[in-house]
Amino acid sequence: MIIDPVLGGLISFLRIPSVSTDPAHAGDVRQAAEFVVNELLKAGFANARLVEAEGRHPLVRAEWLHALGAPTLIVYGHYDVQPPDPLDEWISPPFEPEVRDGNIYARGASDDKGQTYILLQALARLMREDGRLPVNIKVLIEGEEEVGGEHITEHVATHAGEFQADAALICDTEMFAPDLPTICTGLRGIVYGELLVEGARTDLHSGVYGGAAPNPIQAAAQILSELKDREGRIRIPGFLDRVKPPSPGERAAWARLPFNEQEYLDREIGAPALVGDPAIPVLERTWAQPTLEVHGIRGGFTGEGAKTVIPAKALAKVSMRLVADQDPDEATRQLQAAVAAACPPGVRARFTPIQSGPPSLIDPENPFIRAGAQALEETFGVKTVYMRSGGSIPIVGLFQKHLAIPSVLIGFGLPDDNLHAPNEKFNLSNFYRGIDAIIKYLRLLGVSSIL
Repeated sequence: MIIDPVLGGLISFLRIPSVSTDPAHAGDVRQAAEFVVNELLKAGFANARLVEAEGRHPLVRAEWLHALGAPTLIVYGHYDVQPPDPLDEWISPPFEPEVRDGNIYARGASDDKGQTYILLQALARLMREDGRLPVNIKVLIEGEEEVGGEHITEHVATHAGEFQADAALICDTEMFAPDLPTICTGLRGIVYGELLVEGARTDLHSGVYGGAAPNPIQAAAQILSELKDREGRIRIPGFLDRVKPPSPGERAAWARLPFNEQEYLDREIGAPALVGDPAIPVLERTWAQPTLEVHGIRGGFTGEGAKTVIPAKALAKVSMRLVADQDPDEATRQLQAAVAAACPPGVRARFTPIQSGPPSLIDPENPFIRAGAQALEETFGVKTVYMRSGGSIPIVGLFQKHLAIPSVLIGFGLPDDNLHAPNEKFNLSNFYRGIDAIIKYLRLLGVSSIL
């Protein structure tokens, strides 16, 4: 197989195991940041550089500000990736990229190295073909998106004056279906944290103390069961009061999308049945309704064989996805109050937030969105559709809060790309068309009549 330089560059990028959550990979994360800097330098961004902070993974910044009278865009992406576990489920090793059936398989292929590389290559090609950019660009690439983004949060908040722009361009979402160009107009926010339940001072013999000593694991299960009923409805007092329903126009547009609930269940979920309020359509449940999910519980003995202890403590990882107009701080307080109210006798329980970010919505009629839709339509040859995403991209809320700018979410991933799972992939046709679409988009923005 002949590999062109653009694909070769992506393969080199994907080979770097930039797992931001694992301290053992700190050097690899830095190597990925340096890779991005070198790509920008080659593209003509002479001021491309690392921004470092103690105990943080580096940011990458660069600017090209010579398009007088044209808009200014922040171009954002992230070079860090999720851990590849479980390794035995990968067909090919996660950091040895392999092309199969028109896709490239590797950790980070779609989230977000492949899509970040689309942006880098679009900028490089514009500089190579035109000798300049049609708009002003401020590049901001981070290495902590998968672990909460503390460095970029601090940096944008304290350097807001340096990031003044008209809009942000982000490629970290997906197309609704193959060959259907898509712009995401809404993201759910998030509150992620730990529920700690403590009972006795130490683990106790279940034969000697069983029936008298409290069991934190059982208490954690009771608390969590109080927070959400068997049909999936969240029971936290006040939690749903601020939920802003989709507009009639959005609901009508979503109903026209090529969505089959049974295919979704079979191909993407792979479970016996879907859950949640059956009166609410699936897309609305995943895009415009909040969630409460348990990601893991640990405590007691889970090894081979038997060990009959009543554990002294249990810990559950819990998140809430938020929708407009919910507030992360208020949602955290509501959850903490609900945990306290549901706590059974004999144990102490508390929820401690670890990271959070607000939800976001953008008007499809925003001129930067309209220009994106036009560029996608010209590239793919079909009309652009709009969707929301159930996921969270914290930087979008930061740009809204500190810069008061919209984020244009143009994604080229697909629903079956296995984000955060084994055998992550990225469709190479989307990769190349993505570069073309971003070039068209930036050129359109350079024409003043578009805005």
